[in-house]
Amino acid sequence: MTDYSMIHKPVLLEECVDLVAPAVSRAGGIVVDCTLGLAGHATAFLAAAPGAHLIGIDRDAEALAMATQRMRDAGFAERFTPVHAAFDELSDVLDGLHIRHVNAVFMDLGLSSLQIDENERGFSYAHDAPLDMRMDTSQELTAERVLAEYGERDLERIFRSYGEERFSRPIAREIVRRRAADPLATSHQLNALVDGVVPQAHRPAGNPAKRVFQALRIEVNGELDKLARTLPQAALHLAPYGRIVVESYHSLEDRTVKTFMNQGLHADVPAGLPVVPDDAQPFFRALTRGALKADDEQIAANPRSASVRLRGVELIRPIPPRFRRRLGDMAKDAVRDAAQEARHGADGKGRRG
Repeated sequence: MTDYSMIHKPVLLEECVDLVAPAVSRAGGIVVDCTLGLAGHATAFLAAAPGAHLIGIDRDAEALAMATQRMRDAGFAERFTPVHAAFDELSDVLDGLHIRHVNAVFMDLGLSSLQIDENERGFSYAHDAPLDMRMDTSQELTAERVLAEYGERDLERIFRSYGEERFSRPIAREIVRRRAADPLATSHQLNALVDGVVPQAHRPAGNPAKRVFQALRIEVNGELDKLARTLPQAALHLAPYGRIVVESYHSLEDRTVKTFMNQGLHADVPAGLPVVPDDAQPFFRALTRGALKADDEQIAANPRSASVRLRGVELIRPIPPRFRRRLGDMAKDAVRDAAQEARHGADGKGRRG
């Protein structure tokens, strides 16, 4: 049996359980863990809700196999359904299982313990490894390909938008200048390049390349696009008093989650309107006051928790038809955009130019 005590404890685990478990406390409750990882959250959810069933989605086949074994070892196999998929395939997953409504949808947008500790993936700037960064190792796009094939303008955009890197332009310029003679293939090479570009007087705390690594990971895995099209799918599949709970680890993720949740937390009418129509009433109730953050004790025990933002909402009334149409359009538009980007990338006309 695997020694699971060696696996990192999930960030804000107790707080996540407190938000998710009440929604699935009745027998037959269904919770979807869209980011199963090594099942740290999932095992805690099932332990806290003995009548619940959990659907665990992960695009990383290795992590999914380890999580499934962990569920067996914990005695939860009969209450667990593993699914190898990306989390933006949520609707397809539920349709395939003939499930219309679920009681809770959970997402932890951070890297899993497996991805952090497995040097061969190249997620961490702390170890020298190939620049891979794929959560799903069956996909073709890697961080090495991004650095070798994307144009200078697109690299700059990625570093600026996804990493909020203030030196995105000179870093992108230096990558393009060097790559013909010395392609970037390892995290050590990328670390050294960024170290040589970012001025000593303007460096953030920690490794100066951390924002570039973050941006590459988001680009390789399409994380923000997937998040934007998963949230409306989650809302459309919620049962009455169902909950959506999301842990984010950087401002772009948290902004996406906050913007989405706010659509259902406030009346959809102009300010000052004396009567709010029924189909414009809020349909979400906030479960957190703003975003929950880790306290000093939690950060000391687990430094990864310093950047976490935890938000949750509960469905308090049926989503009005016009909002359901809007949510459906949000998912469709995101899928259409993703398909268009894939086509552009394939024919060389898109962002890899």
